[in-house]
Amino acid sequence: MRRVSGALWSQSRPAKRPPSPGRVPMPVSLREATRPPVAGLEAEGFNQPPPFTDVDLLACDAALRDALGAHGPVPAHLRSAGAEWGSRERMCLGRQANENPPRLHSHDARGQRLDTVEFHPAYHALMAASSAGGLHCATWQGERHLHRAARLYLTAQVEAGHICPLTMTHAAPAALAAAPELQAEWLGRLTSRLYDGRFLPFWEKTAVTLGMGMTEKQGGTDVRANVTRADRTGGSEYEISGHKWFFSAPMCDAFLVLAQAPEGLTTFLMPRFRPDGSVNGLRLQRLKDKLGNRSNASSEVEFDRAFAWRVGAEGRGVATILEMVQLTRLDCAVSSAGLMRRALSEALHNARHRSVFGRRLVVQPAMRLVLADLALEAEAATALAMRLAASFDAAAGSPQEAARARLLTPAVKFAVCKAAPDFIYEAMEAVGGNGYVEDSPLPRLFREAPVNAIWEGTGTVVALDLLRAAGRDPQAMALLLDDLGREAGGLPGVTATIRQVSGLLRDPEPERHARLAAQRIAILAATAALARQAPAAVAEAFARTRLAAGAGLIGTNEVEGAADLLLERALVGA
Repeated sequence: MRRVSGALWSQSRPAKRPPSPGRVPMPVSLREATRPPVAGLEAEGFNQPPPFTDVDLLACDAALRDALGAHGPVPAHLRSAGAEWGSRERMCLGRQANENPPRLHSHDARGQRLDTVEFHPAYHALMAASSAGGLHCATWQGERHLHRAARLYLTAQVEAGHICPLTMTHAAPAALAAAPELQAEWLGRLTSRLYDGRFLPFWEKTAVTLGMGMTEKQGGTDVRANVTRADRTGGSEYEISGHKWFFSAPMCDAFLVLAQAPEGLTTFLMPRFRPDGSVNGLRLQRLKDKLGNRSNASSEVEFDRAFAWRVGAEGRGVATILEMVQLTRLDCAVSSAGLMRRALSEALHNARHRSVFGRRLVVQPAMRLVLADLALEAEAATALAMRLAASFDAAAGSPQEAARARLLTPAVKFAVCKAAPDFIYEAMEAVGGNGYVEDSPLPRLFREAPVNAIWEGTGTVVALDLLRAAGRDPQAMALLLDDLGREAGGLPGVTATIRQVSGLLRDPEPERHARLAAQRIAILAATAALARQAPAAVAEAFARTRLAAGAGLIGTNEVEGAADLLLERALVGA
């Protein structure tokens, strides 16, 4: 880099002129501040990295390419998605959608209720792009869960908030299967790739999105404590009165909600418009002021005798809605892996371009181990999430893979979603002050990360769900542990971890070990996934530092033997 000559600062200055009559002398500090910048500093970048934009997010990610390649060729539409989502334009849309959050319009100027939410055009542009790619519908049109998960992972690296309504829409047909006539009526618009953000009755639109509403003030996770009431008006039609405390993406065209019917908690499909075309009785009270996920609106809503159709039998609400929860939990894990991946890319990109004490950061021993440890953690999260998605593909034809999907989903959500916030913080620290300012995407990633661990069941909730699933089918869990052990081969810590998990599950009070069991199962599954698809040195490093030994802080784990390989794979050619 060119040095700025000291002569620039030592040139003699012209003699001061007396101020003109009536002219206030400019303070020296302000006068100095308004001088033009020294030629060359801005152009040279002054030891600053170029922006991480216009990159192919798939081509530069060896872990993702290996995860996909382990299950067959990568389709052309997915290969092009890496460049699309890595473009400067998409990244700019992601920033704009979060800098201009949605606004609630509860009433018009005459005091009439509106109950609408206004989104920035960048949000609609992102929705249109993701809809065109089929993020909300691809698996219902024959595309593999694995390939959709890869697209979701790429998308989350750019903007995660708009994914919320698309995730719910993707999962909704699974619950609607309990009401075949409703599913048939809605499925065509649910799977249309022509985004339609207009506030109109669903039958007047080319495409629709579906949300979900379960949480109430008094119950939270305990949905059986819900007090929202459903009164039957005829056939499968009901009127619903009550509220929901968290009601995300309130401009969806309909919502799957839980309410108490005469026979117990039941699932209903509640449209924004009644069958006669009038606006339904959903009264949006306010939008949540959230830590992150700013581009996405989350509301509090009251139901004023809102029209709805019953989905499934009365009293079967939890069982019906759970058909979509497995899918949304998978998306939480995949999205978190994507957030981790983007944070790693920012940290490594910075280290490759920034020098300290005459050497690039990426070659300095302490920073090199931090980055390699981050790369190892991200590669494991990617491998684990993609292998889980592949099990959803194979579930229909394999009871073994169906059990894997059922049992591993809560464990993978637990581990990956909880890892993301700490991981992103470490990446931010590796970048330094530039990673802490809002011009960087890292603060937005950091604020976004906790939501996936909270939505669709907090860490403790999903860990307890895992225990219940294992308790209902202990033989399936035992077979899964055997499979994971066989896939992981003779890697360090595998046998001891299987023995440890088996003991935790047999404990007379297993709930007190729920989180530990979920974590260890997920780490074992990640080891097995890496053993299948990653270079042997990467799988061995992960097993040795995460299974055989309890992992320490990032940068304190002994990954030296695989560091060069990890850093090379982490950001290929970017």
